[in-house]
Parts: sequence; structure tokens; C-alpha cells
Amino acid sequence: MGVIVQKSYAFALSTVKLCHEIMRERKEYILTKQLIRSATSIGANVEEATGAQTRKDFIAKMYIAYKEAREAHYWFRLLNDLNLLTADQAQYHLAVAEEVKKILMSICKSSKENQ
Repeated sequence: MGVIVQKSYAFALSTVKLCHEIMRERKEYILTKQLIRSATSIGANVEEATGAQTRKDFIAKMYIAYKEAREAHYWFRLLNDLNLLTADQAQYHLAVAEEVKKILMSICKSSKENQ
């Protein structure tokens, strides 16, 4: 569980920093704000899940975090295809988003199987 807490926090932090850079340099606000919302929501839902009162609540929060990770991945793809990211930025953030998605799906599946 500790890995996803750390990775989701680090992902949110790097995403917010990148989005602020994009907003400052390229003056793009709408897509970056959407990305910030989804990327920070991942970690927030993981944190809520760690304090869940029931297993059902835990699983529900983790699924929300997974869906937010999918959304963040979408926004990164869109920003990349609009040439608002460098190749290195896109490669790194898309890879991390994919890794976070996989970890969250694994947690969701194993939690549901052990229910």
C-alpha cells in the first residue's frame, strides 16, 4: 500500500509543477486545470482509502483513484498531441500515469478477490 501512496503523491506533485510551467510559458489553462484536478485526485482518493472504515469503502475509493489515473493519462495524451509537452515530458508523465493505473488496478482486483 505504501508504494501507491508515494507514487500517487509524487505524480501529483510533478504534474502540478509541469502544469504551472505550461500555464506560465504557453498560456494554456483549461486542459492543464483539468489535468491538475485528475492527477491530484488520485492521491487524495488513495489517502481516503487508507483510512476507509470498511473493505467496500476501500475498494470504492481505489476504483475512483484508478478512474482518475485513466483521466490524467487522457489529458497527458491530449497535451502531447497538441504539442504542449516536450517529448521527454510526455514520455515520462505518460509512463508514470500508466504505472499508477496498473498498480491501482492490481490493488482493486486483489482487494475484490479477497473480499
